[in-house]
Amino acid sequence: MKRHRKNNLLPTYVISSVLKITPRLCKELGIEAMLLDIDNTLTTHNNPEPYIGLFRWIDRLQDAGVELIIFSNNNHRRVANFARRLDLPYVARAAKPLPFMIRKTMDRYRLSRESTVIVGDQLFTDILGANLANIYSVLVTTITPEHGWFFRLKRKWEKKILDAARKEIL
Repeated sequence: MKRHRKNNLLPTYVISSVLKITPRLCKELGIEAMLLDIDNTLTTHNNPEPYIGLFRWIDRLQDAGVELIIFSNNNHRRVANFARRLDLPYVARAAKPLPFMIRKTMDRYRLSRESTVIVGDQLFTDILGANLANIYSVLVTTITPEHGWFFRLKRKWEKKILDAARKEIL
C-alpha cells in the first residue's frame, strides 16, 4: 500500500461506501484491521440504526479474519449503544485527529501499522488522524450531507482539497 506523504489531509484510498470494502479487497491490500467511524460512515449522522447491509458486511469481514473496532469522537453513550448493536469493540471520545488514541488502541488490540486502516468520511478527523499516526486511511463518501453550518463549511473545504489533489494527480 502507498501512503500519500505530500499532504496529511489526503487519504490512502477513496471508496463510495464502507460496504464496498470486501474481504477480497482487504486481502489484496493487506488490511487485517479497521478502525471505523460511525456517523456518515456506518450510519447517517446521529442515527442509532446501522446502515442497511451493515450486519452482513461485518459478518463477511469477520469471517475473513478482519478485526473491526468502532472508533469515534462521539460520547461514550452514543458509541457504546451503537457498538453493542453491532457486537463490536469500541473506543469513544477518540480525539481524532490527535494520534495518541489511535496508537493506544492499536497497542491494546495488538494491531500493526502496516495492516490497519482508519475508515471514515472526514478529512479533518479520520484521514488527518490516520496520517498523523502513520497508518493507512480509507475515505468513504458521506451517506447524507449534514445540515449544520460547521459541517457545511468543513465539507466545502474538504471538496477544495480533494479537487486540488485530483488536479495534481492528473
